[in-house]
Amino acid sequence: MKKILFVCLGNICRSPLAEAIFHQKIKEEGLEEYLGCDSAGTANYHVGEKPDPRTIAIANKHGIPVDHQGQQFKRVHGEVFDYLVAMDQSNYNNMISELGGEKDSLLLMRDFDPRGKGEDVPDPYYGGTDGFEKVYQILDRSLDEFMKYLKDTHGL
Repeated sequence: MKKILFVCLGNICRSPLAEAIFHQKIKEEGLEEYLGCDSAGTANYHVGEKPDPRTIAIANKHGIPVDHQGQQFKRVHGEVFDYLVAMDQSNYNNMISELGGEKDSLLLMRDFDPRGKGEDVPDPYYGGTDGFEKVYQILDRSLDEFMKYLKDTHGL
Protein backbone atom coordinates (compact mmCIF):
# COMPACT_ATOMS: atom_id res chain seq x y z
CA MET A 1 0.00 0.00 0.00
CA LYS A 2 1.24 3.46 -0.93
CA LYS A 3 0.73 6.00 1.85
CA ILE A 4 0.36 9.72 1.24
CA LEU A 5 0.71 12.50 3.83
CA PHE A 6 -0.71 15.96 3.05
CA VAL A 7 1.01 18.76 4.97
CA CYS A 8 0.16 22.41 5.70
CA LEU A 9 0.97 24.70 8.62
CA GLY A 10 -1.59 24.03 11.36
CA ASN A 11 -3.30 20.89 10.04
CA ILE A 12 -6.82 22.28 10.43
CA CYS A 13 -7.61 23.77 6.98
CA ARG A 14 -5.80 22.72 3.80
CA SER A 15 -4.17 19.40 4.64
CA PRO A 16 -7.17 17.77 6.39
CA LEU A 17 -9.35 18.92 3.48
CA ALA A 18 -6.88 17.36 1.02
CA GLU A 19 -6.88 14.18 3.12
CA ALA A 20 -10.70 14.01 3.15
CA ILE A 21 -11.04 14.69 -0.59
CA PHE A 22 -8.35 12.18 -1.49
CA HIS A 23 -9.78 9.55 0.83
CA GLN A 24 -13.12 9.97 -0.95
CA LYS A 25 -11.42 9.61 -4.35
CA ILE A 26 -9.62 6.45 -3.16
CA LYS A 27 -12.95 5.03 -2.01
CA GLU A 28 -14.76 5.96 -5.25
CA GLU A 29 -12.00 4.33 -7.31
CA GLY A 30 -12.03 1.18 -5.14
CA LEU A 31 -8.34 1.60 -4.32
CA GLU A 32 -8.49 1.29 -0.51
CA GLU A 33 -6.15 -1.70 -0.51
CA TYR A 34 -3.57 0.17 -2.61
CA LEU A 35 -3.67 3.74 -1.31
CA GLY A 36 -3.99 5.36 2.12
CA CYS A 37 -3.66 8.94 3.32
CA ASP A 38 -3.36 11.17 6.36
CA SER A 39 -2.40 14.78 7.07
CA ALA A 40 -0.19 16.81 9.40
CA GLY A 41 1.01 20.35 10.05
CA THR A 42 4.56 21.64 10.32
CA ALA A 43 3.55 23.71 13.38
CA ASN A 44 2.18 22.35 16.65
CA TYR A 45 -0.61 24.93 17.01
CA HIS A 46 -3.55 22.53 16.73
CA VAL A 47 -2.27 19.09 17.78
CA GLY A 48 -5.21 16.94 18.87
CA GLU A 49 -7.83 19.37 17.56
CA LYS A 50 -10.53 18.77 14.97
CA PRO A 51 -10.26 20.64 11.65
CA ASP A 52 -11.54 24.21 11.38
CA PRO A 53 -15.38 24.23 11.27
CA ARG A 54 -15.19 25.94 7.87
CA THR A 55 -13.09 23.05 6.54
CA ILE A 56 -15.71 20.58 7.76
CA ALA A 57 -18.55 22.69 6.36
CA ILE A 58 -17.03 22.99 2.88
CA ALA A 59 -16.25 19.27 2.77
CA ASN A 60 -19.80 18.45 3.89
CA LYS A 61 -21.16 20.81 1.21
CA HIS A 62 -19.44 18.58 -1.34
CA GLY A 63 -20.57 15.33 0.33
CA ILE A 64 -17.19 14.49 1.81
CA PRO A 65 -16.83 13.37 5.44
CA VAL A 66 -13.91 14.68 7.51
CA ASP A 67 -12.44 12.53 10.28
CA HIS A 68 -9.14 13.89 11.53
CA GLN A 69 -7.32 15.18 14.60
CA GLY A 70 -4.42 17.57 14.17
CA GLN A 71 -0.90 16.23 14.36
CA GLN A 72 2.53 17.72 13.83
CA PHE A 73 4.81 16.68 10.98
CA LYS A 74 7.85 14.80 12.29
CA ARG A 75 10.94 13.24 10.74
CA VAL A 76 9.43 9.76 11.15
CA HIS A 77 6.70 10.66 8.65
CA GLY A 78 9.41 10.63 5.97
CA GLU A 79 10.03 6.97 6.74
CA VAL A 80 6.38 5.90 7.13
CA PHE A 81 4.85 7.66 4.09
CA ASP A 82 5.65 7.05 0.44
CA TYR A 83 4.64 10.58 -0.61
CA LEU A 84 4.78 13.80 1.41
CA VAL A 85 2.67 16.48 -0.27
CA ALA A 86 3.17 20.08 0.90
CA MET A 87 0.47 22.70 0.39
CA ASP A 88 2.95 25.53 -0.17
CA GLN A 89 6.62 26.38 -0.55
CA SER A 90 7.02 27.54 3.06
CA ASN A 91 5.83 24.22 4.46
CA TYR A 92 7.85 22.37 1.82
CA ASN A 93 10.96 24.14 3.16
CA ASN A 94 9.95 23.37 6.77
CA MET A 95 9.58 19.71 5.83
CA ILE A 96 13.06 19.66 4.28
CA SER A 97 14.44 21.05 7.54
CA GLU A 98 12.60 18.47 9.64
CA LEU A 99 13.65 15.62 7.33
CA GLY A 100 17.29 16.74 7.29
CA GLY A 101 17.32 17.33 3.53
CA GLU A 102 15.39 16.87 0.29
CA LYS A 103 13.65 13.59 -0.47
CA ASP A 104 12.27 12.26 -3.75
CA SER A 105 8.99 11.59 -1.95
CA LEU A 106 8.50 15.31 -1.15
CA LEU A 107 6.08 17.03 -3.55
CA LEU A 108 4.14 20.28 -3.87
CA MET A 109 0.36 19.90 -4.21
CA ARG A 110 -0.04 22.40 -7.00
CA ASP A 111 2.62 20.78 -9.12
CA PHE A 112 -0.39 18.65 -10.09
CA ASP A 113 -2.75 21.60 -10.69
CA PRO A 114 -3.42 22.13 -14.40
CA ARG A 115 -4.49 25.74 -13.68
CA GLY A 116 -1.77 26.83 -11.25
CA LYS A 117 1.25 24.58 -11.63
CA GLY A 118 3.85 25.35 -8.99
CA GLU A 119 1.75 27.90 -7.10
CA ASP A 120 0.90 27.64 -3.39
CA VAL A 121 -2.43 26.39 -2.13
CA PRO A 122 -3.55 29.61 -0.38
CA ASP A 123 -4.17 29.44 3.36
CA PRO A 124 -7.88 30.26 3.89
CA TYR A 125 -7.65 30.53 7.69
CA TYR A 126 -7.92 34.32 7.99
CA GLY A 127 -10.57 34.71 5.30
CA GLY A 128 -14.21 33.75 4.81
CA THR A 129 -15.93 30.66 3.50
CA ASP A 130 -15.27 31.72 -0.12
CA GLY A 131 -11.57 31.08 0.51
CA PHE A 132 -12.34 27.56 1.71
CA GLU A 133 -14.38 26.93 -1.45
CA LYS A 134 -11.47 28.19 -3.58
CA VAL A 135 -9.10 25.84 -1.73
CA TYR A 136 -11.56 22.97 -2.21
CA GLN A 137 -11.63 23.58 -5.98
CA ILE A 138 -7.81 23.78 -6.17
CA LEU A 139 -7.40 20.58 -4.16
CA ASP A 140 -10.12 18.69 -6.03
CA ARG A 141 -8.57 19.24 -9.47
CA SER A 142 -4.98 18.83 -8.19
CA LEU A 143 -5.88 15.57 -6.48
CA ASP A 144 -7.50 14.26 -9.68
CA GLU A 145 -4.15 14.76 -11.41
CA PHE A 146 -2.21 13.33 -8.45
CA MET A 147 -4.44 10.22 -8.60
CA LYS A 148 -3.63 9.86 -12.34
CA TYR A 149 0.06 10.20 -11.51
CA LEU A 150 -0.17 7.47 -8.86
CA LYS A 151 -2.11 5.16 -11.15
CA ASP A 152 0.43 5.64 -13.95
CA THR A 153 3.46 5.37 -11.67
CA HIS A 154 2.28 2.31 -9.74
CA GLY A 155 0.05 0.58 -12.28
CA LEU A 156 -3.09 0.88 -10.19
